[in-house]
Amino acid sequence: MMNYSYNQPHPIMEELKRFFRSGSALSVFLLINIGIWILIQATKVLLFFFFNPENQVLNNYILHNFAVPASLQTLAGKPWTAFTYMFLHLEFWHLLFNMLWLYWFGKIFTEFLSDRNLVAVYLLGGLAGGLVFILSFNMFPVFEEMVPVSFALGASASVMAIVSAISFYVPQYQIQLLFFGKVRILYLAIILFVFDFFMIPSGNAGGHLAHIGGAVFGFLYTQFYRLSRSGIMDPGYQSFRNRFRSRFSGKKSGYYEPGNTGRPVSDEQYNRNKAEQQRRVDEILDKISKGGYDCLTREEKEFLFKSSNRR
Repeated sequence: MMNYSYNQPHPIMEELKRFFRSGSALSVFLLINIGIWILIQATKVLLFFFFNPENQVLNNYILHNFAVPASLQTLAGKPWTAFTYMFLHLEFWHLLFNMLWLYWFGKIFTEFLSDRNLVAVYLLGGLAGGLVFILSFNMFPVFEEMVPVSFALGASASVMAIVSAISFYVPQYQIQLLFFGKVRILYLAIILFVFDFFMIPSGNAGGHLAHIGGAVFGFLYTQFYRLSRSGIMDPGYQSFRNRFRSRFSGKKSGYYEPGNTGRPVSDEQYNRNKAEQQRRVDEILDKISKGGYDCLTREEKEFLFKSSNRR
């Protein structure tokens, strides 16, 4: 009789497999960024075999067609670069650090907010970072001579938007850092913002400006999201938004509260109910950030689950 042995899959690898098979927005963004980098590297290898060109030739082609330019005239001819730049990396270490931060903070983000929120923050945060980069290079005299030859690329602005958004949404949330122990993610977000600000004159000014644009957008997104969920926003805007939704969804205007007799409630009552619900959700989230999910009561877990399904 012969005995066969095999190595059990490492738990981390199994977790990564499950993560990428989940089809979540976070896994899709990671796969897109990594896939584009692999495609670029594979193209370099093929070009080497057939044409033996310098890598810089391909890099220049990619920069001029997929990275967002500082020049407004160039951007007008290639408007798609405002989106493509946030998925583009040429250097391995640039990709690695961006993807690690995206994975770490994206996981925290999706603990409290939906995939739809993650998609919005990534894309709009990237656009905000690109906008700050372009406006800064065209407004400040120090960049005047650099405008025609300056480009921005990478997911950093989008990642900073996600870091900032979730850090201000759950400011009490803590992570374990080597040598430092437990640290609130809000402190990390603030440190990164301050670092980018003071590093602007030290090189890669465009990159640091894009990071700042993404971080500011993330902060503003969180504030707007809280207001929209709490019902504190202007009642006129709420009423207009409700009528707009009902018109294009084909449903009658008005709201129906679960468990009632089917009678619609007024906008004011609906907003008060939503504000009370959001207040309780915030209390439960604060409790999770301090003591973890296991510290919740069964009733609190059920309430949080039902609330998340209504989003």
